[in-house]
Amino acid sequence: MELQFLRIDKWLWAVRLHKTRSLAIDACKAGHVQVDGHKVKPARNVKLNEVISVRMGLITKTVRVTGLIERRIGANLVSQYYEDITPTEEYEKLKDEKRQPFFANPKGFGRPTKKDRRAMGKLLGRPEDML
Repeated sequence: MELQFLRIDKWLWAVRLHKTRSLAIDACKAGHVQVDGHKVKPARNVKLNEVISVRMGLITKTVRVTGLIERRIGANLVSQYYEDITPTEEYEKLKDEKRQPFFANPKGFGRPTKKDRRAMGKLLGRPEDML
Protein backbone atom coordinates (compact mmCIF):
# COMPACT_ATOMS: atom_id res chain seq x y z
CA MET A 1 0.00 0.00 0.00
CA GLU A 2 1.47 3.33 -1.10
CA LEU A 3 1.25 6.28 1.27
CA GLN A 4 -0.77 9.22 0.01
CA PHE A 5 -0.52 11.59 2.97
CA LEU A 6 2.31 12.05 5.45
CA ARG A 7 3.05 14.80 7.94
CA ILE A 8 6.13 16.83 7.10
CA ASP A 9 7.62 16.48 10.59
CA LYS A 10 7.39 12.70 10.33
CA TRP A 11 8.95 12.69 6.85
CA LEU A 12 11.84 14.96 7.93
CA TRP A 13 12.60 12.59 10.81
CA ALA A 14 12.24 9.44 8.66
CA VAL A 15 14.71 10.64 6.01
CA ARG A 16 17.18 11.74 8.69
CA LEU A 17 17.09 15.49 8.10
CA HIS A 18 16.36 15.85 11.84
CA LYS A 19 17.56 13.63 14.64
CA THR A 20 14.22 13.43 16.45
CA ARG A 21 10.65 14.10 15.48
CA SER A 22 10.32 16.75 18.17
CA LEU A 23 13.29 18.61 16.65
CA ALA A 24 11.52 18.48 13.29
CA ILE A 25 8.37 19.90 14.90
CA ASP A 26 10.37 22.70 16.55
CA ALA A 27 12.06 23.54 13.23
CA CYS A 28 8.66 23.82 11.52
CA LYS A 29 7.27 26.01 14.28
CA ALA A 30 10.34 28.27 14.15
CA GLY A 31 9.92 28.76 10.40
CA HIS A 32 13.07 26.86 9.40
CA VAL A 33 11.16 24.55 7.05
CA GLN A 34 9.69 25.81 3.79
CA VAL A 35 7.80 23.99 1.05
CA ASP A 36 7.91 25.69 -2.34
CA GLY A 37 8.97 28.93 -0.64
CA HIS A 38 6.26 28.99 2.07
CA LYS A 39 6.79 28.36 5.79
CA VAL A 40 4.87 25.31 6.95
CA LYS A 41 3.38 23.87 10.11
CA PRO A 42 4.39 20.40 11.35
CA ALA A 43 1.05 18.83 10.38
CA ARG A 44 1.26 19.84 6.71
CA ASN A 45 1.13 16.91 4.30
CA VAL A 46 4.09 16.14 2.05
CA LYS A 47 3.48 15.34 -1.59
CA LEU A 48 5.74 13.82 -4.22
CA ASN A 49 7.99 16.20 -6.22
CA GLU A 50 7.67 19.03 -3.71
CA VAL A 51 10.77 21.10 -2.98
CA ILE A 52 11.52 21.39 0.73
CA SER A 53 14.09 23.82 2.17
CA VAL A 54 15.35 23.12 5.69
CA ARG A 55 17.65 25.55 7.50
CA MET A 56 20.21 23.48 9.38
CA GLY A 57 22.65 25.67 11.27
CA LEU A 58 24.67 27.70 8.76
CA ILE A 59 23.25 26.12 5.63
CA THR A 60 19.84 25.73 4.03
CA LYS A 61 19.45 22.24 2.64
CA THR A 62 17.08 21.94 -0.34
CA VAL A 63 15.59 18.57 -1.30
CA ARG A 64 12.96 17.26 -3.72
CA VAL A 65 10.62 14.59 -2.37
CA THR A 66 10.85 11.40 -4.46
CA GLY A 67 9.14 9.02 -2.04
CA LEU A 68 7.05 8.97 1.10
CA ILE A 69 8.08 6.96 4.14
CA GLU A 70 6.80 7.03 7.70
CA ARG A 71 9.43 4.88 9.43
CA ARG A 72 13.04 5.83 9.96
CA ILE A 73 15.44 4.04 7.63
CA GLY A 74 19.15 3.46 7.34
CA ALA A 75 21.30 6.31 6.07
CA ASN A 76 22.30 4.39 2.94
CA LEU A 77 18.62 4.06 1.88
CA VAL A 78 17.73 7.74 2.27
CA SER A 79 18.63 8.61 -1.33
CA GLN A 80 15.56 6.65 -2.51
CA TYR A 81 13.20 9.11 -0.82
CA TYR A 82 14.68 12.51 -1.65
CA GLU A 83 16.95 14.16 -4.18
CA ASP A 84 19.44 16.68 -2.77
CA ILE A 85 19.30 19.84 -4.89
CA THR A 86 21.19 22.06 -2.45
CA PRO A 87 23.47 24.54 -4.26
CA THR A 88 27.18 23.91 -3.73
CA GLU A 89 27.56 27.44 -2.28
CA GLU A 90 25.65 26.28 0.80
CA TYR A 91 28.17 23.51 1.47
CA GLU A 92 31.02 25.98 0.92
CA LYS A 93 29.70 27.98 3.90
CA LEU A 94 30.48 25.02 6.16
CA LYS A 95 34.02 24.72 4.83
CA ASP A 96 34.65 28.45 5.27
CA GLU A 97 33.33 28.39 8.84
CA LYS A 98 35.64 25.52 9.81
CA ARG A 99 38.71 27.27 8.40
CA GLN A 100 38.33 30.56 10.27
CA PRO A 101 39.31 30.50 13.94
CA PHE A 102 37.40 32.80 16.27
CA PHE A 103 40.57 34.49 17.52
CA ALA A 104 43.60 34.44 15.28
CA ASN A 105 47.05 35.91 15.74
CA PRO A 106 48.96 36.59 12.56
CA LYS A 107 51.76 34.13 11.91
CA GLY A 108 54.92 34.97 13.82
CA PHE A 109 53.23 36.91 16.64
CA GLY A 110 53.33 33.98 19.07
CA ARG A 111 50.96 33.36 21.95
CA PRO A 112 48.50 36.01 23.13
CA THR A 113 49.69 38.24 25.96
CA LYS A 114 47.84 38.68 29.24
CA LYS A 115 46.37 41.90 27.87
CA ASP A 116 45.16 40.03 24.75
CA ARG A 117 43.57 37.31 26.89
CA ARG A 118 41.72 39.93 28.96
CA ALA A 119 40.42 41.55 25.78
CA MET A 120 39.23 38.16 24.49
CA GLY A 121 37.57 37.47 27.84
CA LYS A 122 35.71 40.79 27.72
CA LEU A 123 34.55 40.03 24.21
CA LEU A 124 33.26 36.63 25.32
CA GLY A 125 31.65 38.10 28.45
CA ARG A 126 33.82 36.22 30.94
CA PRO A 127 34.61 37.71 34.34
CA GLU A 128 38.27 38.68 34.85
CA ASP A 129 38.83 36.14 37.62
CA MET A 130 38.21 33.29 35.14
CA LEU A 131 41.09 34.33 32.89
